[in-house]
Formats: sequence, structure tokens, C-alpha cells
Amino acid sequence: MSKFVLLNARLFAVGADLTGASNKIELTSEVEDKESTNYYSAGYKEVIGGLGSAEATAEGQWEAADSSKVDDAMWARLGGVGPWTACPDNAAVGDLAYITQCLTASYALGGSIGDVAPWSAKGASSWPLVRGQIAHPAGTARTSTGVGTAIQLGAVPAGKRLYAALHVLSVAGTTPSITARIESDNAVGFPSATTQLTFTAAAAAGGEALRTTGSAITDDWFRVAWTISGTTPSFMFATSFGIR
Repeated sequence: MSKFVLLNARLFAVGADLTGASNKIELTSEVEDKESTNYYSAGYKEVIGGLGSAEATAEGQWEAADSSKVDDAMWARLGGVGPWTACPDNAAVGDLAYITQCLTASYALGGSIGDVAPWSAKGASSWPLVRGQIAHPAGTARTSTGVGTAIQLGAVPAGKRLYAALHVLSVAGTTPSITARIESDNAVGFPSATTQLTFTAAAAAGGEALRTTGSAITDDWFRVAWTISGTTPSFMFATSFGIR
């Protein structure tokens, strides 16, 4: 990805697509520097890495009236922990995505007379900020069981983890249910797919983040798959994954 102007950044916070109500998204990730200076430090401070943390902040134009709007979504999630996925430029399959599990730590709204009503929010990480890719695009409705596009993320070394986020954005139908999972294989055609992560069955808008245990995964191809049931069900959802 070469230099570009921010025009189409995307933001998914738990079960809401906040892209159309956002005009600023910032992500930070840092590690504490802990001093370990000693007599062999040659007269210079010596530091080692301590605890890591990440933060997501966003702001934009206030909207309300249903669960897909920022006011409803932020009030419902304030103080709760869930997945956030941010993309610098679009959210098509394979596009760059940053993923974290975070606490919705603050939400502010209101401004001066004459302003377009603003909002701002902050997510404080409970997990690392993971650099990954979009596995399923938000704009594609699914009405039946299926699989997504295979992406070559690479093998997961021992001590690293596969992270994945599911954002169920809208649900329709009678008794609809979707169970999504992340599969891996060592070939693009998935001749012997292995399930690595399985999300909780969802029947309403919401989100969940999962990660593997830290054991090595030799497969280097990954995809999202889903099982849908119900009468005339329809789901809009976004999925992201990455390795860290």
C-alpha cells in the first residue's frame, strides 16, 4: 500500500458499522519501558519492555434511533468489552485491518450551537492490537451456509496466536441463527479444512473476538465459514483476522 489520503476508512465496533457516522479514527499501540540500568550499562539507562496496551479513538456525526446508530451502540456497550476492527482504506476481503478486543471506556456527545451534532468514543484494549486482514466484507448479505475467500496469512509460530473478530451487523428472518468459524488448511483449495476458532451462535446484532491458545499452526491458508439456519434468514456481517 503506497501513500494515500484518508477517504474511506472503516470502523466496526462490536455489532455496529460506524463508518458513515465517523470522520476520525486513531489507533495507538505501545509498550511500557521499564528501567533496568545496572553497573554494566556503561553509564546509559537501560530499559526492557513492560506491559503493552492499545487504544482506539473515534469521532464523527451523532445519530440515534436504532441499534446500528452510534448513540444506541455506544450506550449499549459502554463499560462492556467487545471487538473493534478498523481499516485504513475500505473493508473488502484481503484489505488491511487492525483488530482488538477492547473496553468501550468513554462516550461523549454534544457541541456548540450551529455544530453538526458530534460524538466521540474511546476503546481501551483488553487484548493486543493485531495487524491483519478482512476475511468477510460487511456489504455482502448471507442467507445460507457457506465459506469465504481463502487468504494466505502464513503459519502461526509457537507462542503466537491467531486472532479473529466477528461483527454481526444486521439480522432478518424468523428464528435466524449464524455460527461462524475460522478454518485453516495448507492449500488454497482447503482439501482438509481444520476448524481453529468457532464463534458463539448469533441471532442478533453483536460481536465477538476469539484467539487461539498459542500453539503452533502449520497451515498457512485461512478463511471464515458459516452455518445459517432459520426461515428466510439474512445476515450482514464482517470478519477480520490476523496473527500476533
